[in-house]
Amino acid sequence: MGSVSLSTTTRTALTRHRERACTDRADLHAVLDAGLVGHVGLVRDGAPVVLPTGYGRIGDTVYVHGSTGAGWLRIPDGTPVCLTVTHVDGIVYARSVFNHSMNYRSAVVHGAARLVTDPEEKLAALHAIVEQLSPGSWEHAREPARRELAATAVFGLDLAEASVKVRSGPPADDEPDVVAGGRWAGVLPVHTVFGTPETCPTLPAGTPVPGHVADRRPA
Repeated sequence: MGSVSLSTTTRTALTRHRERACTDRADLHAVLDAGLVGHVGLVRDGAPVVLPTGYGRIGDTVYVHGSTGAGWLRIPDGTPVCLTVTHVDGIVYARSVFNHSMNYRSAVVHGAARLVTDPEEKLAALHAIVEQLSPGSWEHAREPARRELAATAVFGLDLAEASVKVRSGPPADDEPDVVAGGRWAGVLPVHTVFGTPETCPTLPAGTPVPGHVADRRPA
């Protein structure tokens, strides 16, 4: 299909460091697909609230879920929300504190939260959310029971209005600070790693760790 550009709106247009904008929709998908936690912002009871949540993507829709008893999920269908996902790839140490920064990849999505009521779409959305957090688990673990599905709310958010911003590379120091010398500058990389799996104590001794857990690597 080739690259498809993101359509800029007044809410998604960058006002600073516009050169860091990524306009290819594939860049948006890549930032979302590499994440584990998103933050949903909305206005509830007249006040702003930002909450961390797991999520999953299917095509140009990102899904979030939670208990039907969760306060923030008791929102009307069509409520305006904002979803953000951020990866920190490095701490940028400059010669001046003003020019310290981070290397990062971030995505911001604006839209109306759509309550998912179609059973097939809801199950597909939950599959996507589970596989985003723990790839391989949907085929390994028990699928949700009817009562569990009834206790779970799922919202979809269209990716039509979104922005992606990326910073990479060394510090951008002022020339006088570079000439003056005497101070270290550079980047301290930040990486996500997975540790050694810790088997549940209620499993029989010697139960092998499945490959989708033991062999997992960061996206």
